[in-house]
Amino acid sequence: ARAVGCPRIHVMAGRVPLGTDRAAVAGEMETTFIENLRYAADLLAQEDMIGLVEPINNRITDPRYFLNTPHQAAAILEKVGRPNLKLQLDLFHCQIMDGNLSHNLETYFPLIGHIQVAQVPGRHEPDSPGELNFPYIFKLLESLGYTGYVGCEYAPKGDTLEGLRWLHSYWESRGLQHAGTSKAAE
Repeated sequence: ARAVGCPRIHVMAGRVPLGTDRAAVAGEMETTFIENLRYAADLLAQEDMIGLVEPINNRITDPRYFLNTPHQAAAILEKVGRPNLKLQLDLFHCQIMDGNLSHNLETYFPLIGHIQVAQVPGRHEPDSPGELNFPYIFKLLESLGYTGYVGCEYAPKGDTLEGLRWLHSYWESRGLQHAGTSKAAE
C-alpha cells in the first residue's frame, strides 16, 4: 500500500467456521476481531494509514461473513477505540441487510472512511433498474460534507466504458464535464 500511495486498507473480518453455529461463536469471534483490529490499527498508524472495516451482507453475498451490519461495525469500532479505523460503507450490502440508507448515512457519517456503490438487487451500475435512488444518495453525501472517494463495486452489464456512462450523465446533471471540471470554467 505504501508503494502505490494507498492510505486506506480494507481489514477483513473473517468468516464463521463451516458447520459452526454463528450465535455460538459470535462472542469469541468479536473478541478476536477486536484484538486483531487494535493490532492492525497500531501498525497502520505507524504508516499514517487508515484501516477500513466493511459489513458484508450474509443474506446473498457471503452467508458466513462475520461482520454484517453498520450497527455491528460501529459497536466494534467503538470497542476498538482507534481513530485510524473507519467504516467502509457499501450501500449494496447496507440496503440488503438494513435498508434505511439515509438514516444510516447520517447516523454513521462520522465513522465513514469510504463509500462503495452498486444497485440492488442486481449489483450493477447505479443507473440500472433497482431499489436505490443514487442521485438522491449522492446529493445526501454532498450535503453531509463527504469528500472521500466513492468506490464503484459493481458488475458492469457491458464493458468498462459502458459501465461508467451513468457517471457521465450524473456529471452533466450537476453541470460538470466528463473530467469533473465545471462547464463554467471553460
